Amino acid sequence: MYQDRFYRRSMCRTGLVSFCVRHMQTDLFIQAKRDISDRVSSWIIESRLAIESYAKVHPKFLDSYVPLPKDDFAPSPVKEMLNAAILTGVGPMASVAGAISEYVGIRCRNETDGEVLVENGGDLFLWTDAPVTVSLFAGTSPLSGKIGIKLYEHDMPVGVCTSSGTIGHSKSLGKADAVTVISKDCALADAAATAGGNLVKNAKDIYIALDFLKNIEGIIGAVIVFKDKLGAWGKIELVPV
Repeated sequence: MYQDRFYRRSMCRTGLVSFCVRHMQTDLFIQAKRDISDRVSSWIIESRLAIESYAKVHPKFLDSYVPLPKDDFAPSPVKEMLNAAILTGVGPMASVAGAISEYVGIRCRNETDGEVLVENGGDLFLWTDAPVTVSLFAGTSPLSGKIGIKLYEHDMPVGVCTSSGTIGHSKSLGKADAVTVISKDCALADAAATAGGNLVKNAKDIYIALDFLKNIEGIIGAVIVFKDKLGAWGKIELVPV
């Protein structure tokens, strides 16, 4: 059964068509120049088959909580997931949502030659031609929905991925309400959000997690919310929502 991802109802980009495509556990919300659901469905299947086929030969791929060796012969998006895991110190499946978002998003852009937003369980792939603001959803935190990250066309394409220890079904060893990471590599942003979130058990850990994230090559910036506290680092612009 698919979750009611209510936040999708507030996602709006003028001039774009919104549609959802679901296959197995993958549930994508997409905004693009036109509805290309059939094409997106085939790309989801392609990406999942690549991951599932690789996992049959490499059984640890699905269950490992630590990085696995780099594999230059792995299919995309598996290669991106392996590399993201190595850079962040988590298992490769920590980046699966971001990897699929980017896999589909790039193909949407090429197919429509227009703006594209792909949301996969709170992990975003964005490719817009004008500024866009991403609102931070942080569960019961008083800061939830009140702060946004403004991104510009020169940032595109970009991944904006969030991990939480208090909301959602994803595995987190921490207790942050939201750890949001921005990177040109969506799989890396996803893995880094998980890794950073694992470090946050209390408000003081915000600084420890940000220090960890800023030393990962390829990370543009990060925002961490723990209850009523917020910390941020990087080349990002925070705006009220």
